[in-house]
Amino acid sequence: MLPNFVYTEAATALQDVQSGHRVYVHGSAQTPLHLLSELAKQKDRLRDVELVFITVQGDITVDRPEFEGHFNINCMFVSESVRLAVNEGRADFIPVFLSDIPDLFKSVMPVDVALVQVSPPDQHGYCSLGASVDIARSAVNTAQCIIAQVNPRVPRTHGDGMVHISRFTHMVWHEADLPQVDYSAKTGADELRIGELIAGMIEDGSTLQMGIGTIPDAVLKCLGNHKNLGVHTEMFSDGIVPLVQKDIINNRCKRIHPNKSVTGFAVGTNLLYDYVNDNPSFAFLDIDYVNDPHVIRRNPKVVAINSAIEIDITGQVCADSIGTRQFSGIGGQMDFMRGAALSEGGKPIIAVTSRSAKGIARIVPFLKPGAGVVTTRGHIHYVVTEYGIAYLRGKNLRQRAHELINISHPDDREMLERACFERFHKF
Repeated sequence: MLPNFVYTEAATALQDVQSGHRVYVHGSAQTPLHLLSELAKQKDRLRDVELVFITVQGDITVDRPEFEGHFNINCMFVSESVRLAVNEGRADFIPVFLSDIPDLFKSVMPVDVALVQVSPPDQHGYCSLGASVDIARSAVNTAQCIIAQVNPRVPRTHGDGMVHISRFTHMVWHEADLPQVDYSAKTGADELRIGELIAGMIEDGSTLQMGIGTIPDAVLKCLGNHKNLGVHTEMFSDGIVPLVQKDIINNRCKRIHPNKSVTGFAVGTNLLYDYVNDNPSFAFLDIDYVNDPHVIRRNPKVVAINSAIEIDITGQVCADSIGTRQFSGIGGQMDFMRGAALSEGGKPIIAVTSRSAKGIARIVPFLKPGAGVVTTRGHIHYVVTEYGIAYLRGKNLRQRAHELINISHPDDREMLERACFERFHKF
Protein backbone atom coordinates (compact mmCIF):
# COMPACT_ATOMS: atom_id res chain seq x y z
CA MET A 1 0.00 0.00 0.00
CA LEU A 2 1.33 3.43 -0.92
CA PRO A 3 1.76 6.02 1.83
CA ASN A 4 -0.70 8.90 1.69
CA PHE A 5 0.95 11.82 -0.05
CA VAL A 6 -0.74 15.11 -0.77
CA TYR A 7 0.42 17.26 -3.66
CA THR A 8 1.47 20.70 -2.50
CA GLU A 9 1.30 24.05 -4.25
CA ALA A 10 4.76 25.16 -5.39
CA ALA A 11 4.62 28.42 -3.41
CA THR A 12 4.03 26.46 -0.20
CA ALA A 13 6.61 23.75 -0.89
CA LEU A 14 9.31 26.31 -1.65
CA GLN A 15 8.93 27.92 1.77
CA ASP A 16 11.44 25.28 2.88
CA VAL A 17 14.14 27.11 0.91
CA GLN A 18 15.81 29.54 3.30
CA SER A 19 18.44 32.26 2.97
CA GLY A 20 21.95 30.82 2.85
CA HIS A 21 20.80 27.39 1.64
CA ARG A 22 22.62 25.48 -1.06
CA VAL A 23 19.98 24.30 -3.55
CA TYR A 24 20.60 21.68 -6.22
CA VAL A 25 18.63 22.16 -9.45
CA HIS A 26 17.93 19.14 -11.65
CA GLY A 27 19.30 19.68 -15.18
CA SER A 28 19.08 19.01 -18.90
CA ALA A 29 15.69 17.69 -20.02
CA GLN A 30 14.57 17.52 -16.38
CA THR A 31 15.10 21.21 -15.50
CA PRO A 32 12.18 22.05 -13.13
CA LEU A 33 11.26 25.39 -14.71
CA HIS A 34 7.96 25.65 -12.84
CA LEU A 35 9.66 25.37 -9.45
CA LEU A 36 12.32 27.90 -10.48
CA SER A 37 9.78 30.45 -11.70
CA GLU A 38 7.81 30.06 -8.46
CA LEU A 39 11.02 30.33 -6.39
CA ALA A 40 11.83 33.57 -8.20
CA LYS A 41 8.58 35.06 -6.90
CA GLN A 42 9.89 34.59 -3.34
CA LYS A 43 13.11 36.54 -3.86
CA ASP A 44 12.20 39.32 -1.41
CA ARG A 45 12.37 36.94 1.56
CA LEU A 46 15.60 35.28 0.40
CA ARG A 47 19.27 36.28 0.37
CA ASP A 48 22.36 34.35 -0.73
CA VAL A 49 20.60 31.19 -1.85
CA GLU A 50 23.29 29.23 -3.72
CA LEU A 51 22.01 27.38 -6.79
CA VAL A 52 24.20 24.53 -8.05
CA PHE A 53 23.67 22.53 -11.23
CA ILE A 54 25.26 21.34 -14.46
CA THR A 55 23.47 21.92 -17.79
CA VAL A 56 20.02 23.50 -17.51
CA GLN A 57 17.56 24.00 -20.33
CA GLY A 58 15.12 26.86 -20.93
CA ASP A 59 14.47 30.18 -19.21
CA ILE A 60 15.32 29.54 -15.57
CA THR A 61 14.27 33.10 -14.54
CA VAL A 62 16.62 33.34 -11.54
CA ASP A 63 19.61 34.23 -13.74
CA ARG A 64 18.24 37.69 -14.51
CA PRO A 65 19.99 40.79 -13.08
CA GLU A 66 17.18 41.64 -10.65
CA PHE A 67 17.77 38.38 -8.77
CA GLU A 68 21.45 38.99 -8.05
CA GLY A 69 22.14 38.73 -4.32
CA HIS A 70 18.95 36.81 -3.75
CA PHE A 71 20.09 33.79 -5.79
CA ASN A 72 23.80 33.12 -6.35
CA ILE A 73 24.31 30.76 -9.29
CA ASN A 74 27.35 28.52 -8.82
CA CYS A 75 27.18 26.23 -11.84
CA MET A 76 29.41 23.30 -12.70
CA PHE A 77 28.81 23.57 -16.45
CA VAL A 78 27.92 26.73 -18.35
CA SER A 79 24.94 26.10 -20.61
CA GLU A 80 23.21 28.64 -22.81
CA SER A 81 20.66 29.43 -20.11
CA VAL A 82 23.29 30.95 -17.79
CA ARG A 83 26.13 31.85 -20.16
CA LEU A 84 25.36 35.58 -20.18
CA ALA A 85 25.07 35.74 -16.38
CA VAL A 86 28.41 33.97 -15.92
CA ASN A 87 30.25 36.20 -18.36
CA GLU A 88 28.74 39.36 -16.89
CA GLY A 89 29.93 38.32 -13.42
CA ARG A 90 26.43 37.72 -12.03
CA ALA A 91 27.01 33.97 -11.77
CA ASP A 92 30.00 31.76 -11.04
CA PHE A 93 31.50 28.62 -12.54
CA ILE A 94 33.18 25.68 -10.79
CA PRO A 95 35.66 23.77 -13.02
CA VAL A 96 35.21 20.11 -12.14
CA PHE A 97 35.20 16.70 -13.77
CA LEU A 98 31.60 15.54 -14.03
CA SER A 99 32.52 12.26 -12.36
CA ASP A 100 33.75 14.16 -9.27
CA ILE A 101 30.55 16.11 -8.55
CA PRO A 102 28.80 13.36 -6.55
CA ASP A 103 31.77 13.28 -4.18
CA LEU A 104 31.53 17.06 -3.78
CA PHE A 105 27.94 16.67 -2.62
CA LYS A 106 29.02 14.02 -0.10
CA SER A 107 31.92 16.06 1.29
CA VAL A 108 32.70 19.72 0.62
CA MET A 109 29.39 20.89 -0.89
CA PRO A 110 26.48 19.36 1.06
CA VAL A 111 23.06 20.10 -0.42
CA ASP A 112 20.30 21.60 1.75
CA VAL A 113 17.47 21.39 -0.79
CA ALA A 114 17.15 19.50 -4.08
CA LEU A 115 14.67 20.64 -6.74
CA VAL A 116 13.98 17.78 -9.12
CA GLN A 117 11.50 16.89 -11.85
CA VAL A 118 10.22 13.32 -11.82
CA SER A 119 7.64 10.99 -13.31
CA PRO A 120 4.45 10.20 -11.37
CA PRO A 121 4.81 7.35 -8.85
CA ASP A 122 4.18 3.80 -10.02
CA GLN A 123 2.08 1.24 -8.13
CA HIS A 124 5.00 0.71 -5.73
CA GLY A 125 5.48 4.39 -4.97
CA TYR A 126 8.59 4.92 -7.09
CA CYS A 127 9.13 7.98 -9.26
CA SER A 128 11.83 8.21 -11.93
CA LEU A 129 14.44 10.94 -12.36
CA GLY A 130 13.69 10.50 -16.05
CA ALA A 131 16.20 11.48 -18.70
CA SER A 132 18.70 12.99 -16.23
CA VAL A 133 20.09 10.69 -13.54
CA ASP A 134 23.73 11.90 -13.79
CA ILE A 135 24.48 13.97 -10.63
CA ALA A 136 20.80 14.09 -9.60
CA ARG A 137 21.08 10.67 -7.96
CA SER A 138 23.73 11.88 -5.52
CA ALA A 139 21.91 15.16 -4.88
CA VAL A 140 18.76 13.25 -3.94
CA ASN A 141 20.75 10.83 -1.80
CA THR A 142 22.36 13.61 0.23
CA ALA A 143 19.89 16.54 0.32
CA GLN A 144 18.14 17.35 3.58
CA CYS A 145 14.97 18.42 1.75
CA ILE A 146 13.72 17.23 -1.66
CA ILE A 147 11.02 19.09 -3.57
CA ALA A 148 9.77 17.14 -6.60
CA GLN A 149 8.00 18.62 -9.60
CA VAL A 150 5.89 15.67 -10.75
CA ASN A 151 5.27 15.68 -14.50
CA PRO A 152 3.42 12.91 -16.38
CA ARG A 153 5.49 13.71 -19.49
CA VAL A 154 8.74 12.66 -17.82
CA PRO A 155 9.88 9.25 -19.14
CA ARG A 156 10.28 6.43 -16.66
CA THR A 157 13.85 5.27 -17.22
CA HIS A 158 15.52 2.15 -15.89
CA GLY A 159 18.66 2.20 -13.78
CA ASP A 160 19.64 4.35 -10.80
CA GLY A 161 16.89 6.95 -11.15
CA MET A 162 14.12 5.43 -9.03
CA VAL A 163 13.15 7.46 -5.94
CA HIS A 164 10.40 6.40 -3.52
CA ILE A 165 7.84 9.07 -2.66
CA SER A 166 8.71 8.70 1.02
CA ARG A 167 12.00 10.47 0.22
CA PHE A 168 10.24 13.62 -0.98
CA THR A 169 9.52 16.44 1.43
CA HIS A 170 6.99 17.90 -1.01
CA MET A 171 5.50 16.84 -4.34
CA VAL A 172 4.22 19.51 -6.74
CA TRP A 173 2.13 18.44 -9.73
CA HIS A 174 2.90 20.30 -12.94
CA GLU A 175 2.43 18.96 -16.46
CA ALA A 176 4.64 20.46 -19.19
CA ASP A 177 6.58 19.42 -22.28
CA LEU A 178 10.24 18.59 -21.81
CA PRO A 179 12.71 20.84 -23.72
CA GLN A 180 13.34 19.88 -27.33
CA VAL A 181 16.86 19.91 -28.79
CA ASP A 182 17.37 18.68 -32.38
CA TYR A 183 21.08 18.45 -33.23
CA SER A 184 20.47 16.87 -36.64
CA ALA A 185 18.85 20.07 -37.88
CA LYS A 186 22.21 21.87 -37.55
CA THR A 187 24.36 19.24 -39.29
CA GLY A 188 26.17 20.54 -42.39
CA ALA A 189 28.46 19.09 -45.07
CA ASP A 190 31.64 19.53 -43.00
CA GLU A 191 30.13 17.71 -40.03
CA LEU A 192 28.95 14.88 -42.27
CA ARG A 193 32.45 14.54 -43.75
CA ILE A 194 33.88 14.30 -40.24
CA GLY A 195 31.20 11.73 -39.44
CA GLU A 196 32.29 9.64 -42.42
CA LEU A 197 35.97 9.78 -41.39
CA ILE A 198 35.23 8.77 -37.81
CA ALA A 199 32.85 6.02 -38.92
CA GLY A 200 35.78 4.58 -40.86
CA MET A 201 37.78 4.44 -37.62
CA ILE A 202 35.08 2.53 -35.72
CA GLU A 203 35.39 -1.24 -35.78
CA ASP A 204 32.44 -3.59 -35.44
CA GLY A 205 31.96 -4.46 -31.78
CA SER A 206 33.15 -1.04 -30.53
CA THR A 207 31.64 0.74 -27.55
CA LEU A 208 30.71 4.36 -28.24
CA GLN A 209 30.78 7.55 -26.22
CA MET A 210 29.36 10.59 -27.96
CA GLY A 211 29.75 14.10 -26.65
CA ILE A 212 27.16 16.79 -27.22
CA GLY A 213 26.49 18.55 -30.53
CA THR A 214 26.22 18.10 -34.27
CA ILE A 215 29.38 16.08 -34.92
CA PRO A 216 28.44 13.11 -32.69
CA ASP A 217 25.04 13.11 -34.40
CA ALA A 218 26.77 13.14 -37.81
CA VAL A 219 28.91 10.15 -36.77
CA LEU A 220 25.79 8.18 -35.85
CA LYS A 221 24.27 8.91 -39.26
CA CYS A 222 27.30 7.23 -40.88
CA LEU A 223 27.17 3.95 -38.95
CA GLY A 224 24.46 2.23 -40.96
CA ASN A 225 26.76 -0.55 -42.17
CA HIS A 226 28.31 -1.36 -38.81
CA LYS A 227 27.52 -4.35 -36.59
CA ASN A 228 27.23 -5.09 -32.89
CA LEU A 229 28.05 -1.63 -31.53
CA GLY A 230 27.69 -0.79 -27.85
CA VAL A 231 27.02 2.40 -25.92
CA HIS A 232 28.59 3.54 -22.66
CA THR A 233 28.33 7.30 -22.70
CA GLU A 234 27.82 10.37 -20.53
CA MET A 235 24.87 11.41 -22.70
CA PHE A 236 23.13 10.75 -26.00
CA SER A 237 20.50 12.28 -28.24
CA ASP A 238 18.04 11.24 -30.97
CA GLY A 239 20.72 9.88 -33.32
CA ILE A 240 21.04 6.68 -31.30
CA VAL A 241 17.41 5.61 -31.80
CA PRO A 242 17.48 4.36 -35.42
CA LEU A 243 20.70 2.43 -34.76
CA VAL A 244 19.08 0.60 -31.84
CA GLN A 245 15.96 -0.08 -33.91
CA LYS A 246 18.11 -1.62 -36.66
CA ASP A 247 20.08 -3.75 -34.16
CA ILE A 248 23.31 -1.97 -35.15
CA ILE A 249 23.57 -0.89 -31.52
CA ASN A 250 22.84 -4.00 -29.47
CA ASN A 251 25.64 -3.94 -26.84
CA ARG A 252 26.36 -7.59 -27.53
CA CYS A 253 30.16 -7.25 -27.31
CA LYS A 254 30.42 -5.22 -24.11
CA ARG A 255 32.10 -6.80 -21.11
CA ILE A 256 30.18 -4.74 -18.57
CA HIS A 257 26.44 -4.13 -18.92
CA PRO A 258 26.13 -6.30 -22.02
CA ASN A 259 22.82 -5.87 -23.87
CA LYS A 260 22.25 -2.42 -22.36
CA SER A 261 23.05 1.11 -23.51
CA VAL A 262 24.52 2.89 -20.49
CA THR A 263 24.26 6.65 -20.02
CA GLY A 264 24.03 9.39 -17.41
CA PHE A 265 21.48 11.53 -19.21
CA ALA A 266 19.76 12.11 -22.54
CA VAL A 267 18.53 15.26 -24.22
CA GLY A 268 16.75 15.55 -27.55
CA THR A 269 13.20 15.56 -28.88
CA ASN A 270 10.03 13.74 -27.91
CA LEU A 271 11.09 10.92 -30.24
CA LEU A 272 13.96 10.21 -27.84
CA TYR A 273 11.99 10.71 -24.62
CA ASP A 274 9.25 8.37 -25.86
CA TYR A 275 11.79 5.75 -26.93
CA VAL A 276 13.61 5.56 -23.59
CA ASN A 277 10.33 5.51 -21.64
CA ASP A 278 10.11 2.17 -19.83
CA ASN A 279 12.74 0.74 -22.22
CA PRO A 280 14.80 -1.87 -20.35
CA SER A 281 17.58 -1.80 -22.95
CA PHE A 282 18.73 1.58 -21.54
CA ALA A 283 20.37 2.00 -18.14
CA PHE A 284 20.52 5.56 -16.76
CA LEU A 285 23.17 5.38 -14.05
CA ASP A 286 24.90 7.56 -11.46
CA ILE A 287 27.55 9.68 -13.17
CA ASP A 288 30.35 8.81 -10.72
CA TYR A 289 30.05 5.28 -12.12
CA VAL A 290 29.29 6.03 -15.78
CA ASN A 291 32.19 8.48 -16.10
CA ASP A 292 34.75 6.61 -14.03
CA PRO A 293 37.74 5.96 -16.37
CA HIS A 294 38.39 2.66 -14.59
CA VAL A 295 34.86 1.55 -15.48
CA ILE A 296 35.02 2.92 -19.02
CA ARG A 297 38.24 1.05 -19.81
CA ARG A 298 36.71 -2.33 -18.96
CA ASN A 299 34.84 -2.43 -22.26
CA PRO A 300 36.94 -3.20 -25.35
CA LYS A 301 37.32 -0.84 -28.31
CA VAL A 302 35.90 2.23 -26.57
CA VAL A 303 35.63 5.08 -29.09
CA ALA A 304 35.23 8.44 -27.34
CA ILE A 305 34.12 11.27 -29.64
CA ASN A 306 34.37 14.77 -28.21
CA SER A 307 34.67 18.28 -29.58
CA ALA A 308 36.66 21.44 -28.92
CA ILE A 309 36.63 25.20 -29.33
CA GLU A 310 40.27 25.35 -30.39
CA ILE A 311 43.40 23.18 -30.46
CA ASP A 312 46.94 24.53 -30.48
CA ILE A 313 49.64 23.05 -32.68
CA THR A 314 51.06 21.02 -29.77
CA GLY A 315 47.71 19.30 -29.12
CA GLN A 316 46.34 21.25 -26.16
CA VAL A 317 42.55 21.19 -26.34
CA CYS A 318 40.37 24.04 -25.13
CA ALA A 319 36.76 22.88 -24.97
CA ASP A 320 35.20 25.11 -22.33
CA SER A 321 36.08 28.76 -23.01
CA ILE A 322 36.76 31.36 -25.68
CA GLY A 323 39.72 33.10 -24.12
CA THR A 324 38.47 34.29 -20.74
CA ARG A 325 34.82 34.00 -21.79
CA GLN A 326 33.35 30.87 -20.26
CA PHE A 327 31.35 28.90 -22.81
CA SER A 328 30.69 25.48 -21.29
CA GLY A 329 32.65 23.34 -18.82
CA ILE A 330 35.03 20.43 -18.34
CA GLY A 331 32.14 17.97 -18.20
CA GLY A 332 33.08 14.40 -18.94
CA GLN A 333 35.54 14.93 -21.79
CA MET A 334 38.64 13.97 -19.84
CA ASP A 335 36.85 11.08 -18.11
CA PHE A 336 36.17 9.46 -21.48
CA MET A 337 39.34 10.54 -23.27
CA ARG A 338 41.35 8.77 -20.58
CA GLY A 339 38.98 5.82 -20.29
CA ALA A 340 39.09 5.22 -24.06
CA ALA A 341 42.88 5.50 -24.10
CA LEU A 342 43.10 2.77 -21.45
CA SER A 343 40.54 0.53 -23.16
CA GLU A 344 41.85 -2.43 -25.17
CA GLY A 345 41.80 -1.15 -28.76
CA GLY A 346 40.26 2.14 -27.64
CA LYS A 347 40.34 5.41 -29.59
CA PRO A 348 39.98 8.81 -27.92
CA ILE A 349 38.99 11.32 -30.62
CA ILE A 350 38.67 15.10 -30.67
CA ALA A 351 36.54 16.09 -33.67
CA VAL A 352 36.15 19.67 -34.91
CA THR A 353 35.42 21.52 -38.10
CA SER A 354 38.58 23.29 -39.26
CA ARG A 355 36.85 26.62 -38.82
CA SER A 356 33.90 27.80 -36.76
CA ALA A 357 30.62 28.92 -38.31
CA LYS A 358 32.03 32.46 -38.19
CA GLY A 359 35.16 31.44 -40.08
CA ILE A 360 37.49 31.40 -37.07
CA ALA A 361 40.34 28.87 -37.16
CA ARG A 362 40.00 25.95 -34.75
CA ILE A 363 43.63 24.84 -35.10
CA VAL A 364 45.80 27.71 -33.87
CA PRO A 365 49.44 28.47 -32.96
CA PHE A 366 48.50 29.28 -29.35
CA LEU A 367 45.33 29.07 -27.32
CA LYS A 368 43.73 32.43 -26.64
CA PRO A 369 44.93 34.19 -23.45
CA GLY A 370 42.85 32.92 -20.56
CA ALA A 371 41.62 29.81 -22.39
CA GLY A 372 41.28 26.66 -20.34
CA VAL A 373 42.94 23.37 -21.23
CA VAL A 374 40.40 20.55 -20.87
CA THR A 375 42.29 17.74 -22.59
CA THR A 376 46.05 18.01 -22.16
CA ARG A 377 48.54 17.29 -24.91
CA GLY A 378 49.62 14.25 -22.91
CA HIS A 379 46.13 12.74 -23.22
CA ILE A 380 45.27 13.45 -26.83
CA HIS A 381 45.48 10.71 -29.48
CA TYR A 382 43.35 11.53 -32.53
CA VAL A 383 42.12 14.82 -34.00
CA VAL A 384 39.68 14.75 -36.90
CA THR A 385 38.53 17.61 -39.13
CA GLU A 386 36.81 17.54 -42.51
CA TYR A 387 40.32 17.52 -44.03
CA GLY A 388 41.53 14.32 -42.42
CA ILE A 389 42.79 12.49 -39.34
CA ALA A 390 45.83 13.47 -37.26
CA TYR A 391 47.37 10.90 -34.91
CA LEU A 392 49.39 12.65 -32.19
CA ARG A 393 50.24 9.92 -29.71
CA GLY A 394 54.00 9.41 -29.47
CA LYS A 395 54.70 12.43 -31.66
CA ASN A 396 57.05 15.23 -30.59
CA LEU A 397 55.86 18.85 -30.65
CA ARG A 398 57.09 19.57 -34.17
CA GLN A 399 55.62 16.35 -35.53
CA ARG A 400 52.31 17.19 -33.89
CA ALA A 401 52.33 20.59 -35.53
CA HIS A 402 52.85 18.92 -38.94
CA GLU A 403 49.97 16.50 -38.33
CA LEU A 404 47.59 19.25 -37.26
CA ILE A 405 48.57 21.66 -40.05
CA ASN A 406 47.78 18.92 -42.58
CA ILE A 407 44.15 18.78 -41.37
CA SER A 408 43.67 22.51 -40.80
CA HIS A 409 41.74 24.74 -43.18
CA PRO A 410 43.84 25.31 -46.34
CA ASP A 411 43.64 29.08 -45.90
CA ASP A 412 45.14 28.78 -42.39
CA ARG A 413 48.09 26.56 -43.27
CA GLU A 414 50.59 29.24 -44.29
CA MET A 415 50.00 31.09 -41.03
CA LEU A 416 50.41 27.87 -39.04
CA GLU A 417 53.57 26.92 -40.90
CA ARG A 418 55.13 30.30 -40.04
CA ALA A 419 54.17 29.82 -36.42
CA CYS A 420 55.67 26.34 -36.44
CA PHE A 421 58.96 27.64 -37.88
CA GLU A 422 59.13 30.51 -35.35
CA ARG A 423 58.57 28.11 -32.48
CA PHE A 424 60.69 25.13 -33.52
CA HIS A 425 63.22 26.91 -35.82
CA LYS A 426 62.46 24.55 -38.68
CA PHE A 427 59.46 23.14 -40.44
